[in-house]
Amino acid sequence: MLFPCLGLGMTMQGVDRRRVVAGLALAGSATAATGWARTGPSAAQIAETCQPLTGLNFTDAEQHQMLGMIDDIVERARATAALDLNNALPPAELFDPRLPGWQATERALARRRPPVAPPIPRDAESIAFAPAWQLSQWIAGRKISCRALTDIYLNRIALYGPKLECIATAMADRAREQADLLDRELWGGKWRGPLHGLPYGLKDLIDVAGVRTAWGAAPYRNRVADSDATIVERLREAGAVLLAKTTCGAIAYGDIWYGGRTRNPWNIEEGSSGSSAGSASAVAAGLCAFAIGTETMGSIVAPSARCGTVGLRPTFGRVPRTGAMALCWSLDKVGVLARDAADMADVLEVFNGSDGVDPCAVDAPLAVAPAVDPRETRLGYRPEWFAQGLETDRAALDAARQAGFQLVEIDLPDIDLNLLGSLVVTEAAAAFETLTASGQDDLMTWQDDIAWPNSWRAMQFQNAVGYVQAQRVRRQLMIDFATTMEGVDAILHPNDAGGLLAIGNHCGYPALVLPTGTLEQPTRTGFASHVATGDIPQGAALHKVPYAVTLTGKLFDEPALLEIGARISEKLALGPLIPPMGAR
Repeated sequence: MLFPCLGLGMTMQGVDRRRVVAGLALAGSATAATGWARTGPSAAQIAETCQPLTGLNFTDAEQHQMLGMIDDIVERARATAALDLNNALPPAELFDPRLPGWQATERALARRRPPVAPPIPRDAESIAFAPAWQLSQWIAGRKISCRALTDIYLNRIALYGPKLECIATAMADRAREQADLLDRELWGGKWRGPLHGLPYGLKDLIDVAGVRTAWGAAPYRNRVADSDATIVERLREAGAVLLAKTTCGAIAYGDIWYGGRTRNPWNIEEGSSGSSAGSASAVAAGLCAFAIGTETMGSIVAPSARCGTVGLRPTFGRVPRTGAMALCWSLDKVGVLARDAADMADVLEVFNGSDGVDPCAVDAPLAVAPAVDPRETRLGYRPEWFAQGLETDRAALDAARQAGFQLVEIDLPDIDLNLLGSLVVTEAAAAFETLTASGQDDLMTWQDDIAWPNSWRAMQFQNAVGYVQAQRVRRQLMIDFATTMEGVDAILHPNDAGGLLAIGNHCGYPALVLPTGTLEQPTRTGFASHVATGDIPQGAALHKVPYAVTLTGKLFDEPALLEIGARISEKLALGPLIPPMGAR
């Protein structure tokens, strides 16, 4: 296929990728080499051929008048494409989810009485699947040492990690050394707080000094970070023990990484979804107390729903991303995956607040464990979401009613979300333009039409005016969704119902994923976070797998969101979710 807009007059096959990408005019719509009149189609042909990319029509005279400026656009595009910009360098335009006039939700700061952990079990497996808040109390009460708990999880990582393909880099020696230090501190009367001695997994796109952080992608498999991410420093100071870097889909997409495909411990024939694939798989299989993930557009929600973990996507700007791979500067968020909604607050308290480096991180108030009265708490929903959904969805709605929450029907913004479909891919294409230009995107394992390499190449034809217009549509969505949220404290919904996965992420709102039960299901393909069973083919092998719903909360109101989730979970009374793999 010829690409006359490139002004090169040759096919993509056999062409130096650097020349092709350097000729793409990202800032406009026409793309041509500087000497277009001599090396390729005529100026008129370029303008006429590229015109459809704009969706506009220009007269011959107008096209002729533009040619000089097109020349300048091409020069700028070539110059910027030749730059090797650091992935950590953000654009000058910064996203802020707070609209003018926004005010934090006022809530009582009185703490709810914390739950009391039951007696510690005698067997290692039951300890491994206990929620983090119970583990914390057992450590503080000297029922188990930090080293003993660390060894339980390291043994499980050695046993199940290879089968699940969920561990990118194990850090056993460092973890044991840190656990021993924390035990000595505890014996000396020093307790760092509720994360003291809790072993965790870290998504492999977050830096740890001296440790490989490969972003799940073959081109970076030898990348070693030279400094710690901000959240790694904060977790270490809080006493958390880093066990391993957990796998992530290559460049934060899906569950396929350079070492294989991360598996769902409930059915290892299917992937764990992505891109926080390894974090969800490891928590679900009892390989760590909690794990850190990231989300741009579903990367905590989807694997949490697939693997049966609780997942928290904080408000955009709540957690600094310094030291985490940038995919989409205006949507990336760092969050937590665990086994209980009560596990999240202590990690979020450690994460909270700007670090003076991430320009999008803000200092926002964080009310820890606020008192939430269900009778005064309004949950938005749409009846058809649950009538047409799964029985596990309806179980969550019933649990909300039983907990005493007010259920309020809501209307969502009437905006075509497809108009925003290019935002993530455009920013990602810019973040990894060097990979595209060098041709090293060919090294990535996943090469389907919807995979990053092809998407990034296509986005070289996204014109700047269209990108800015999409951001303006996004602003209108933020305004309209703020109106929806004015009348409720949170929205309860099947994970992607009503477009709320996209709406919540584009508008920067927090979300909490809650397991709601298990269903018999054939092996699933793809990354969908909420797949109805539908008609099961005759003779298909069935697997008991978990399902979940999502609570979308108000901006910077995560503590209330966690309390609402905890009340609903209490009524669901699922108990520990232990997959078949985890029990062997």
